Parts: sequence; structure tokens; C-alpha cells
Amino acid sequence: MAIDEFEASSFHWLVDMLESVEVGLVVLDLDFRVQAWNGFMENHSGITAGKVRNQVLFDVFPDIPKAWLTRKVDAVALLNTRAFTSWEQRPYLFRFRNTRPITGTEEYMFQNLTISPLLGITGKVEKVCLMVYDVTDIASNKRALERANSQLAKLSMTDRLTGLINRGTWENLIDAEFERYRRYGNPTCLVMFDIDHFKPVNDTYGHLAGDEVIKYTAKVMRDSLRQSDSPGRYGGEEFGIILPETDAEGAQVICERIRETIQNSTVQTTAAPIQYTVSIGIAPLTDVPENHMQWLQQADEALYAAKEGGRNRVVVFGE
Repeated sequence: MAIDEFEASSFHWLVDMLESVEVGLVVLDLDFRVQAWNGFMENHSGITAGKVRNQVLFDVFPDIPKAWLTRKVDAVALLNTRAFTSWEQRPYLFRFRNTRPITGTEEYMFQNLTISPLLGITGKVEKVCLMVYDVTDIASNKRALERANSQLAKLSMTDRLTGLINRGTWENLIDAEFERYRRYGNPTCLVMFDIDHFKPVNDTYGHLAGDEVIKYTAKVMRDSLRQSDSPGRYGGEEFGIILPETDAEGAQVICERIRETIQNSTVQTTAAPIQYTVSIGIAPLTDVPENHMQWLQQADEALYAAKEGGRNRVVVFGE
């Protein structure tokens, strides 16, 4: 085979390979005019190489971040070195729809991008090659794992029945609020309350009805609080609330609203309509408690006083 024939044959299979490879290949001159556009790019963009050739890339794809890509290409041309960006830094350069059946949940193709300098015969960078890698499968799997881990983390902090934060997480927030008070001295109150005569509810109507009462109590509590407040389920029929930036008088207003709402409500359970009340204890934080557990004990003592005083009432510690 003659040398010219060999070179022609080599060029033919090289072009064929570039056209069939599952990587997007785009060659740009330094004015961002498209010089080469392989089959991958044709298939996913719907634009043929003939139509896009010598067109300015940003005119054909106006949603490409022009300033960002220009900085990248200028750095590659100036330094004569490759640049790489992953889907985690920028999900995609070309807004191609995801066509993979396995990762059909993703709307767009996630892409890794490599930008390589191409030298002319003078040894200077005259063009750049963009290599676009479809990493949708990898990105989708990682995003699904992150969502699962986030959900597990949330479940580990959340009471399943009520959706409130659980006891361990809530006690950590008490500790954080106690330390905040020691640093800044802003008023804050801790609330403990529980459902009056809850055991007879379970014994009479069953635990499913009891669960409905507990869920309704949590709903009333959430609906009565501000965004900055932290309600939690302490255990069983007992609940707690951290009320930052709140003095005893303000805490009483909030707690009376919760108590009155529950007193005037009827929970429609599968067993029967149930009416019930709650007893509430409030502990405004002072310099007396040495730690958050002593502060919690004060709120618990106020709750005990509310129960001893006849239930269905709000008691402030020390009053």
C-alpha cells in the first residue's frame, strides 16, 4: 500500500472513530467559531455539523454561560494547558435532554468537560477542543445516595409519629440555647407540657386513637409557634418547646393559646371523638441554672405544679 493510501486509510478510520465515540467533541477557534462537531454532538443537539460549522458557539447556544466559558478558554490558550470541570461544579455546558432510560428521572444530561489546547504549525495555540462526557448515570446515582443519606439523617432526628424533632435532638438544642443565653443574655423560655389523663385514653379507645391525639397535639403546637421556636416530642405524651427571645409573659401568651385550642377541640379518631386537655410548665432562663439539664428540671417542676394544681393550666417556674 502506498504511503498516501495508508495515510488516507488512517485518516478515514480516525474520522470514523471520532464520529462514533460516545464523547462529544467540539473544536473551536479562538473566536469561538465551531470548526468540528462530531456525531455525539449531532445526535444530542439535533444540529448537524454542516449547519453549525463556522458559527459562533454562543449564537447557536445562547444559554451557554459565555463569561465563564470565555475565561476557561482564554486560560487554556494562554497557558497551553488543559482545563477540567465536573458536573458537581457545573451540571452541564450544553443543555441536552437526558435520553438514558436507566436515569430517566434526570431531566438533563449531566456532563464533565475537558478543554484542551490545539497547536498550529507555528507552535502556538490556535484552537481548543471541548470534550463533553455524559456522566448522567454517575451523577444520578450520587444524587440519589445523597438524598437517601439526607433522609436517613432527618429520620434519625425526627419522631416518626408526629414529625417533631425527637428527644435527643431537642435536648441538644436546649444545650445550644443555654449557651447562647450565657453569651448574650437575651430572654428565653423552656416549656414542658403533657396530655392530661392520657393513659385512660389508650385504655378506653386503644393506642391508635391515642396516636391520633398525640398527632393532633403536635399539629396544634406547630400551628401556634413562630419559625424561630423549636418544638419537640420528649417521649410518650410529653412535649417540649424552646422559645428564644421570649420572656415569661410572652411564653404564657403562647402556651395559653395552645392550652385553649386543645381544650376547645375534639379529635375525630376512628374509635370515637375525644376531648382532652394539657398541663404546661414554663421555665424562663436565669443565671441560677448551672447547665441546661437544671434548666430542664425547672420546666419539669413547673409542669408538675400545673398537674398538682388541677391540670389544664399553665404554670411559670417560681411563681
